[in-house]
Amino acid sequence: MRVLAIDQGTTNTKALIVDAAGHIHAHASAPSSTQYPHPGWAEQSATGIWDSTRSVIDAVVSQASGTGIDGIAISNQRETIVAWDAQTGAPVGPAILWQCRRTAPECAALIAAGHNEAVEAATGLGINPMFPASKLAWIINNRPEARTLLDQGRLRAGPVDSWLLWNLTGGADFATDHSNAARTQLFDTRSLQWSAELAQIFGTPTTCLPQPLASDARFGETAANISSLPTGIPIHAMMGDSHAALYGHGVRAPGTVKATYGTGSSLMTLTPKRDASRHGLSGTIAWTEKNQTAYALEGNILVSAQAASFMATLLGVGDARALSDLAQSVETSDGVTFVPALSGLAAPHWNDHATGTVAGMTHGTTPAHLARATFEAIALQIGDVFDAMQADCGMQLVALRADGGASSNSFLMQLQADLLGCPVERAMIEEIGALGAAAMAFGALGVEWSADTGSERFDPVMPSETADTLRSTWRAAIARACS
Repeated sequence: MRVLAIDQGTTNTKALIVDAAGHIHAHASAPSSTQYPHPGWAEQSATGIWDSTRSVIDAVVSQASGTGIDGIAISNQRETIVAWDAQTGAPVGPAILWQCRRTAPECAALIAAGHNEAVEAATGLGINPMFPASKLAWIINNRPEARTLLDQGRLRAGPVDSWLLWNLTGGADFATDHSNAARTQLFDTRSLQWSAELAQIFGTPTTCLPQPLASDARFGETAANISSLPTGIPIHAMMGDSHAALYGHGVRAPGTVKATYGTGSSLMTLTPKRDASRHGLSGTIAWTEKNQTAYALEGNILVSAQAASFMATLLGVGDARALSDLAQSVETSDGVTFVPALSGLAAPHWNDHATGTVAGMTHGTTPAHLARATFEAIALQIGDVFDAMQADCGMQLVALRADGGASSNSFLMQLQADLLGCPVERAMIEEIGALGAAAMAFGALGVEWSADTGSERFDPVMPSETADTLRSTWRAAIARACS
């Protein structure tokens, strides 16, 4: 039995055909392009998201010609919202990305009006422009076509999984899973329903939102002439990418943290029950499987591995790989810090007004010091969230399990272990999120997932005094960026 796993991310879209032992029989990837039309804005073409998804589906089906596909699993970039016309399927403008800060003034006004406590109690999420609720309100208020479609009952809006499902099923099915719904700030994670109270706070309707279902639900079946897929293949799992990665790492109980090193980063750890954070994190739904909802704490970092490509461009050294080589040419960053608050700061600091800063430079500073400070910044941001998780959980977290494109950088992984003071276990398979969604689909199909993805371990070697000094300097740099 084989599953087609689709991983629609911010940087690229991937598809693979995998069996229950974790063997990958076909693989394809297509890049995604992000536009930044105004300061703080981030968008992607909704049509482009679907086109890239269809292209990788066609590629893996072609590679595995004659191979049967028994189900489809989807993992997707979260907090990105797509709006479209239910009658024509045409998007209402670009998809607004999770990175987008265009609704920061509206969110600040809602907080000032005293709504944050009610929103956080219902969702586990503090009001922030990263989440889709304020973005949906912006779409309705700023794109006249959206208001017209809403009045006509034709507006559809939801996370990327709902957009892919709509297209795969030829418009027959409109749903999202609990993990994606939980990230919208319109979903009550206790009742597992869209909330009229939250919709009123944000000034958005719920009538245009997808049906929320368990992560292992049968979401629909493929329609004819949509792609090279046969008609009638069931879509049997949908999960936000961070949740799928946690599931793919095999984490099923509290005590271990997962960190995804992508454009941004998401750290997630399971909790015994639905809990609110007291240290700048988000409470969320990890997944719902076999009618049981698992809860988690999460910390989101807006600019993580993207900091390396940004600095590489700034220094004119090519790409992140070249920057890594440059960083390793010096033993220390020599007191230089780089805070990559290029879109503000998210967990655990939550400061929309913070800007990127470089500090500590002297006449002796070289590009190599800036390069090393960049990789330290990626690891130190992870460390801030990891510490907040330990404080919230009231327990020692024993390890960090790493995935995502930048986790392939051994220099960064060793830095991470050094600055955390605990082991880092890197997934040996890059597509851990897609495999997590596939594992969920196999479970829904009644097939036991027996894959062993393997990991590579990095243990701390940096003297604790050195790590403490770096973290102390970092805290001062964060304070400057937020001032």
